[in-house]
Amino acid sequence: MPEKNIDTLIHAGWLIPVVPSNTVLRNCSIAIHEGKIIALLPSGEARQRFNATEQYDLPSSLLIPGLINAHGHAGMSLLRGYADDQKLHAWLNESIWPAESRWMSEEFVHVGAELAIAEMLLSGTTCFSDMYFFPDQTARAARSHGIKCQLAFPVLEFPSAWARHADEYIHKGLALRDEYRDDSRISIAFGPHAPYTVNDPTLEKIATLAGELDAPIQIHLHESTEEITQSMADHGQRPIERLHQLGLLTPLTQCVHMTQLIDSDIALLAESGSHVVHCPESNLKLSNGFCPIEALLNAGINIALGTDGAASNNDLNMLGEARTAALIAKGVSGNPELLPAHEALELATINSARALGIDSKTGSIEAGKAADLVAIDLAHITSQPLYNTVSQLIYTDTARHISHTWVNGKLLVEDGRLLALDQSELIHKVQHWQTKIQAER
Repeated sequence: MPEKNIDTLIHAGWLIPVVPSNTVLRNCSIAIHEGKIIALLPSGEARQRFNATEQYDLPSSLLIPGLINAHGHAGMSLLRGYADDQKLHAWLNESIWPAESRWMSEEFVHVGAELAIAEMLLSGTTCFSDMYFFPDQTARAARSHGIKCQLAFPVLEFPSAWARHADEYIHKGLALRDEYRDDSRISIAFGPHAPYTVNDPTLEKIATLAGELDAPIQIHLHESTEEITQSMADHGQRPIERLHQLGLLTPLTQCVHMTQLIDSDIALLAESGSHVVHCPESNLKLSNGFCPIEALLNAGINIALGTDGAASNNDLNMLGEARTAALIAKGVSGNPELLPAHEALELATINSARALGIDSKTGSIEAGKAADLVAIDLAHITSQPLYNTVSQLIYTDTARHISHTWVNGKLLVEDGRLLALDQSELIHKVQHWQTKIQAER
């Protein structure tokens, strides 16, 4: 007779725990109780040891840790395809910021966040980091639909529909932090938008507050050549040098994009212990250059992975992002051995967890961690023949074959269907916004 009653047993044909690295297990099971993984063991032994309320037999499926999207703008999903094929500053100044000025509201962000969350859950993301206006609405959507998130509340010097000036952005963000202080799935970080939109006194204030609160900081940094040129003209320093001088670079800092780096920039990252959030597809689409993966890895810097927003990507598919990251690393370096498939998966799981400061809780399949899990059906024609499971996961279009997604042991996607979100109703709300926006372009 089984010796222990538990909530859930998942039996799978293949399993990639991520920790230890480059490991693939066959015919294994995960035992889950009260939202956490309590054991990882051969399926035969699992059936003998545990009596589970729910059992899932997935013999043709691969189990991986839930993917962690370390940077995005969920509300901007309503602007997917609104402004494409433009340079970054033209895209921002001539298209995106005017559209946001016209349409930004609580409802806009809530519907956009729901759209992003639906897309992410269906493509295997169980946790995301977000930087956008009305973060309270993104928090409400995340809480409602069961996904985890870090919300980096935006801070800028100029007004928006959410706040009038930097002090108000910070005040509202800290109030949001207090509101979600005891929420295990939602954490709050500082989100100064970029060095070119936030002045020195505000950045110093953020550095002080973040240090006092032991809170993360996420910032767009070294995103384009223009940013660096302007910083040299305005401050006589490269952007990362300025942040270092202002005390903003710490082990809790998440630096997003990080193209156009030189050796001294990389040395500052390594010295400070700051993390890099790589967004390869957005960088490519906006022609902002390449994040120097090889040099960062050689310097021992943690590299996480993010999609950026759907307005500049245009999807939130983290497995696709991992594939792009691996291919770019090889192409730019001229080294086909750089960023092999298992390391690309680590960028999207344990490395992203490490950047968000949650690697003790999620990012790999280990006993004691949260049961944030994804099942991918490998029985499809595009997954045949199956010589190397990790390679197949990263280099083929496996995201469309995700069948199940669990967060804290709760099933949110089953057989490719969202369980906690009415997809038809969501599409109707999104199309309503599209009609309004398109009518006034």
